[in-house]
Amino acid sequence: MRIVILAFDGVFDTGMTVLLDTFATANELAVANGFAKPPFDVKLVGARKRIRTALGLSTLVEPLAAVRKPDWAIVPAINAKQPDKLAAALQRRDVREALAHLRPWHAKGVNVGAACIGTFLLAEAGLLDGREATTTWSLAPFFRERYPAVRLDDSRMVVACERVVTAGALMGHLDLALWLVRRMTPDLATLVARFMLIDKRDSQARYIIPDHLAHADPMIAGFERWARANLSAGFSLHDAARALAVHTRTLQRRTEAVLGKSPLAFFQDLRIEHAQHLVSCGYDLETIAVEVGYDNAATLRNLLRRKLGRGVRELRAEMR
Repeated sequence: MRIVILAFDGVFDTGMTVLLDTFATANELAVANGFAKPPFDVKLVGARKRIRTALGLSTLVEPLAAVRKPDWAIVPAINAKQPDKLAAALQRRDVREALAHLRPWHAKGVNVGAACIGTFLLAEAGLLDGREATTTWSLAPFFRERYPAVRLDDSRMVVACERVVTAGALMGHLDLALWLVRRMTPDLATLVARFMLIDKRDSQARYIIPDHLAHADPMIAGFERWARANLSAGFSLHDAARALAVHTRTLQRRTEAVLGKSPLAFFQDLRIEHAQHLVSCGYDLETIAVEVGYDNAATLRNLLRRKLGRGVRELRAEMR
């Protein structure tokens, strides 16, 4: 499998090297276990001959124009964590040149993938329009605003859709690399995961910090403050809208546009976050249920299982 990794000035060091290290480990283990040759031919490519990473390290890359058509083109994240800085980075000359190669490559049958902020480059190239995708959860509101044609589900860790695969936040590079190894052979992927201590993570949901997302929009920030003050009382869309001096439909539309979920779903996220904190403090489930507005512990337990995909016992053990 021929893979090119598009490297830019300011690339996240961890994102780029996780991709390289995972494929290198897969090659070593494959040969050690009877493969005739390493299964992955990986090259760093870019619009310039040399790039400097976010931490100031430099490395030579092959020029895009000289690269033979690969099987996969992978875009790691660039170091632009704020919407304004990211918007500016997407207009850089080297980035636009790379996008100009991605579009015809994909049209000619090249598979494309990206992780974390790298997913913005695929969206900028129009390669995610009409497709399901994920991205780094911390910039999901900006992604939804900038690329409304993309069917974004930022709760998922890896989303594959029609020769395009996207992965979530920074360590999603690891999940993306392992996903590609698994396409080659599931047994090799299992071996790589064991050697590199990679846990299976299907979802980003448990890592999302709700109030970070809320601060992306003044109305949502106000709703978050109201919600936290009313967790024990329970949810009322009418009361929330009245407190914010907006119509219920306005609040509903705004939370869908910014967060990709309903006001009730966001309220439940805050309940879960607060419940997790109280579990870590050693409170019993009956007390926690009252604090977050449920009649009994069974209702809370079922919600935690449904949202987090595991039982409260495991959750309590992890957070001690």
